[in-house]
Amino acid sequence: MVDPSPPLLCRFLSLPRAFRGGKGAHGSCPDFPIRLLFLLLLTGTPLVACANATPDPEPFPVVEASIRGIQAAIMEGRATCREVVQAYLDRIEAYDQPSGLGAISEVNPRALEVADSLDDALARGERLGSLFCAPVLVKDNFDTYDLPTTGGSVALAGSIPQQDAFMVQRIREEGGVILAKTNMAEWAFSPRQTVSSSYGVTANAYALDRTPAGSSGGTASGVAASFGVVGLGSDTGNSIRGPSSHLALVGIRSTLGLTSRMGVVPLAFDRDVAGPMTRSVEDAARVFNVVAGYDRRDPYTEAGRDRVEDDYTSFLDVDGLEGKRIGVLEAFADPAEGDTAVLARFSQALEDLREAGAELVPGFQVPDLEVLLSGGVFCRRFRYDMHQYLQSLGESAPMTDVLEVLETGAYGADAQGGLNRFAEGPLDVHPADGDPPCPDFHEHEGRQALLVAVTAAMDEAQVDAVVFPTWSHPPAPLDRANEEYRGDNSQGLVPAAGLPAITVPMGFTYGNLPAGLQIMGRPWSEGLLFQLAYAYEQATQHRRPPEHFPPLDR
Repeated sequence: MVDPSPPLLCRFLSLPRAFRGGKGAHGSCPDFPIRLLFLLLLTGTPLVACANATPDPEPFPVVEASIRGIQAAIMEGRATCREVVQAYLDRIEAYDQPSGLGAISEVNPRALEVADSLDDALARGERLGSLFCAPVLVKDNFDTYDLPTTGGSVALAGSIPQQDAFMVQRIREEGGVILAKTNMAEWAFSPRQTVSSSYGVTANAYALDRTPAGSSGGTASGVAASFGVVGLGSDTGNSIRGPSSHLALVGIRSTLGLTSRMGVVPLAFDRDVAGPMTRSVEDAARVFNVVAGYDRRDPYTEAGRDRVEDDYTSFLDVDGLEGKRIGVLEAFADPAEGDTAVLARFSQALEDLREAGAELVPGFQVPDLEVLLSGGVFCRRFRYDMHQYLQSLGESAPMTDVLEVLETGAYGADAQGGLNRFAEGPLDVHPADGDPPCPDFHEHEGRQALLVAVTAAMDEAQVDAVVFPTWSHPPAPLDRANEEYRGDNSQGLVPAAGLPAITVPMGFTYGNLPAGLQIMGRPWSEGLLFQLAYAYEQATQHRRPPEHFPPLDR
């Protein structure tokens, strides 16, 4: 005779809800718990023995959760993917609009369905991807086949592309859950703030009266507030690193050509880079493992085809700063122009780098930098690149020329100036040659000269990397973000030269306003950047969650 013991029932009742019946491990046998309970009653098992059992364990704590932490909780039976995803959805509903944050533009209505499919795959013993059940926030300029992609413009409201952007596709293939799209500056024009005509204004999660910067401010505030475990942003001049700095996040702009931009609404295809925005260096490396690599549809990735590391997490070493020579770009930390509190944090960061084993090289500079940056290194190709993107939408494209919005009025006040500036650029090129309106990066003499000058200066100083404040001013007031735009060090040097750079939390100023330390490297040195950023992060532990978005009551 079967003699199920009380501990068996206790262990059964303590399993996550989805594994006790309905969806999950026993989704195909919904009467499983009823049969077991009947058997226990029939054999006289005393249910009082389970008085201390916990039939509904505490929800998995998603605030400041990591990819590894989520996956461990699921594999150990402390949560299901559905419960994790639901916890993030609950936070979005409870906080995003009610608080005035405005980070989320569209929630994926299929997110729970995807989570259920992942729980079922786990129950069947199927292979799990490296981002299994990682809820991801995606900037609104990444194509998603199941959600609108507006690029922050009401002119593309309701536009649903036929296929995912390369990075989105890779994340789904590795088991990530596309949880929601995030608000962005209209057409990614503004590094100052995140205001779109499609979804409105995004505030800074640490100070709701401050800007999150632009243009990936929705991803930055959403990840900072734990609306998702990680996020995706894009960076033409500032838009990953700037908002990450303003929200105490890690954000990496990779070497131009190491990651694909295919399926990302363009601003300037010869400068655009897409990539992760996360709360930790480890999670950034985990996502980077998935999204970096060759894409036949993006010709720039041919240059980086053999440059991708096997595993960027293998560079994560708490002693990674030992013996490294770090150049200090003091021109980006000028006391005459920077905020004293931010520069004080930078001075402390330099001391922290030294204490962690790095050798600092003060006074690093690139000879004739201003001259090199003024030599026509920016091309107004937005109209041309948008024409290519709109053609990719096929018959569903709402227009063929983005400047049609100037006639229809389908734009916000924050975008008008940019649209007028880019009106000078061509819509198309001569059909005979098919070339873009200006040389691509690898053929651009001015930008290649800048790249050579930077790497030569690093070689001359024998430095492994260069550091400077990501912004030398704190986040500006939300209602004066345009007027008080100053201190953005991410524009110019890094994107013009096609170099990689990572920003990592550097602490807080004025109580709750984040600051970021930017680390710039030579081309293809992303592994080293992860190593240096991780060692600094682990030595300082500056990251803390915004107080406006605490854990939800059960």
